[in-house]
Amino acid sequence: MAKEVKKLDDKIEPPLIEHVGWRLWRASQIWQERFTRGMVEAGYAWFGEARAAVIPHMDRAGTRQADLTSRLGLTKQAVQQLVDALVQDGVVERRLDPADARGRIVCFTQKGLGVLADANVVKAQIEQEFAHAITPESLSRLNAELMRVIESCAQNRSAN
Repeated sequence: MAKEVKKLDDKIEPPLIEHVGWRLWRASQIWQERFTRGMVEAGYAWFGEARAAVIPHMDRAGTRQADLTSRLGLTKQAVQQLVDALVQDGVVERRLDPADARGRIVCFTQKGLGVLADANVVKAQIEQEFAHAITPESLSRLNAELMRVIESCAQNRSAN
């Protein structure tokens, strides 16, 4: 007896379920859209471009360019181009790595530190918007609970 072959048109699709991951992702997307828009409005048009992705991966005291490559998950060439653009904008500069003569450390310039200060203003505005949407107390509880999840997951990851 021959098996019946199921037609592609008859495929059964699993339902999309609501879950915390989806909500966290959507909230993150909304936050990022607001942040990017705020930074562009503050005069940093390049925040709407790929090079802005480097900023959150940088340590305030500077970061080895090789570390940025691994943190961003991009090729050396791609990170080189992104950092080159930020250098051209005057936001960061490359310094010799005292621990490795071949390496470079990417550091914020004074202008870059000004960008970080303006970013803090935009972040505070978004926090106020979120607090208005759910109350300051609810936002405070949400932040505390998210920290508990982050810390718990970090502990579980290091234990494995």
